[in-house]
Amino acid sequence: MKKIICILLVFLSADIQAKPLRILFIGAHPDDCDIKGGGTAALYVQMGHEVKFLSVTNGDAGHQSQGGGMLAKRRIAETREVAKRLGVAYDVLDNHDGELLPTLEIRLQIIRKIREWKADVVIAPRTNDYHPDHRYTGVLVQDAAFMVGVPNVAPDVEPLRKNPVFLYFQDNFKKPNPFQVDIAVDITPVIEKKLAGLDAHQSQFYEWLPWIGNYEADVPKDPSKHLEYLLQKRVAKPNADVQKSLVKWYGEAKAATVRYAEAFEICEYGSQPSEAEIRTLFPMLK
Repeated sequence: MKKIICILLVFLSADIQAKPLRILFIGAHPDDCDIKGGGTAALYVQMGHEVKFLSVTNGDAGHQSQGGGMLAKRRIAETREVAKRLGVAYDVLDNHDGELLPTLEIRLQIIRKIREWKADVVIAPRTNDYHPDHRYTGVLVQDAAFMVGVPNVAPDVEPLRKNPVFLYFQDNFKKPNPFQVDIAVDITPVIEKKLAGLDAHQSQFYEWLPWIGNYEADVPKDPSKHLEYLLQKRVAKPNADVQKSLVKWYGEAKAATVRYAEAFEICEYGSQPSEAEIRTLFPMLK
């Protein structure tokens, strides 16, 4: 009898392990998830897991010479190209860029999206940021974190029976509290995938962001040089804290070979994972 039980437990464990994880990245704008988590997303997809990017606004203000509905359509088309290149799903909510507020209406939109995706992991910005849309996206996701399991909130979508693990994207802001590196993921093997995803946002990385940042002259005229430009401009080398976390998760020998990484902080809301659970939710760390 004990032998039969052991065999059943082995099969049950294998089934749990084989079940694809469902990961939801949430950003304020249609390129935010790509910047902060495109490499990690590519690794999840490569391993057979399900990934969705969600933009809380439609990006209709992010350009120096275009705007409104036409820009929103252009940016949504760019997300569809990203979806093809990375193998992710990509949703864009119809909220105006630059006008985002942490309202109940938008909180309910996010609660529904988390439930519909049946997310195991949700990754979003911290509330420390230069851009109000980024800050309020962080607030909205924090406000949704507990409510995703409350049946009488947004009752039209079935509540989650297990609260996801919520995490934050890496940032460099120090006040009122600096980003804490809890998890660092080696994205070196998929850096070309990440760059391909960024490259799909033509309106942003070759037009708007260089214009608002006053570095238009740095953008190569030759499209064949765009990926190298993105690598230099948009992908930072691991800092000391990220390197320390890489050593923890990969060991010293492997960590020493990592050229590019993405880092995340565990939010105090939502499920609080053990180290073993983190390795299950981030199987690329095994």
